[in-house]
Amino acid sequence: MPDKKVLVVLGTRPEAIKLAPVILALRDRPKAFDTRVCLTGQHRDMVYQFVDYFAINADYDLKLMQDGQTLPDLTARLLTSLDRVVRDYEPDVILVQGDTTTAFAGSLAGFYRRVSVGHVEAGLRTAHKYAPFPEELNRRIVGVIADHHFAPTRRAEQALLNEGVPASRVVVTGNTVIDALLHTLSRIKQTPPDMGNLTELINSDRPLVLITGHRRETFGGGLYKICIAIRTLAQHLGHIAFVYPVHLNPNVQRPVYEMLSDLPNVYLVPPLGYVQFVRLLSRCRLVLTDSGGIQEEAPTLDKPVLVMREVTERMEAVEAGAARLVGTDPELIFCESVHLLTNREAWRAMSAAVNPFGDGRAAERIANYLQDLP
Repeated sequence: MPDKKVLVVLGTRPEAIKLAPVILALRDRPKAFDTRVCLTGQHRDMVYQFVDYFAINADYDLKLMQDGQTLPDLTARLLTSLDRVVRDYEPDVILVQGDTTTAFAGSLAGFYRRVSVGHVEAGLRTAHKYAPFPEELNRRIVGVIADHHFAPTRRAEQALLNEGVPASRVVVTGNTVIDALLHTLSRIKQTPPDMGNLTELINSDRPLVLITGHRRETFGGGLYKICIAIRTLAQHLGHIAFVYPVHLNPNVQRPVYEMLSDLPNVYLVPPLGYVQFVRLLSRCRLVLTDSGGIQEEAPTLDKPVLVMREVTERMEAVEAGAARLVGTDPELIFCESVHLLTNREAWRAMSAAVNPFGDGRAAERIANYLQDLP
């Protein structure tokens, strides 16, 4: 029998990407771990793309997402459903990732059953309770519950130590998204993905800007301001293509399509599979994003990032010179983007910044730590 029973809980696209390398590393050690995967369904369609891509078989699929769900409704369904899984499987360790509602509920379900909790991507902080919302509070709560903290950077480690987490419970691993990214780049080199309607654009020499924007705190006014900036940029720089994979949330779809769909050099496309997204990221010249994970992925590929948020929990990228905070101010987004797209030296300075987020061996370090637990 394996030494330890590990339950990996995930429910969103970022969790699937970042936990896939960990799941594969654990399942590569069947004598050490009995590893089971629980999909909560916090994201319905998008998460399955990435689970399939990494060939991860889910042992439990809760399918909890409902149209128009509120955070209290989702949290309640997650907690009661996950409690049943934990009760029936009786794991030794529950692994959660990041700052989602799934991670929060998974850690709380473990706490209620007195099961040890491991937190992948621990220690990220903005020190602003409502930014990002609800992620900042989610990860702080997970940090209080967790018994094992897998910090991606020294800054994250120090944040945990400052909060009183014992040093013996913290290990700096790098970020698992770099593991997933390097794995995917290797696959792309061997077999380039089908890019569908973007094939001609990807294979051309046309400069390309990649855009993502979907955070709850920008719903309404913030996202409209981002769209104003993108519209102005597209009109000012007609020779550049702006590609925006649009999140399925109606609060994102509505303003984006309303304000940008008539522009000939703006390509609004459905959410992409991970390999297609990585191909697009590797091809672009600049990234405009409010995503957390892309702030880690882009520097690995030498892509400058403008972060369309007021604060970021990934200040390492800003301090390294690979990213800049521009918030949702249309004028600032426009000016910084134009500067990087028209000033080759400014672009080179950002693209040459050192990636602070890891070497692609984070999952191995997590598996080693868990295997050495008594």
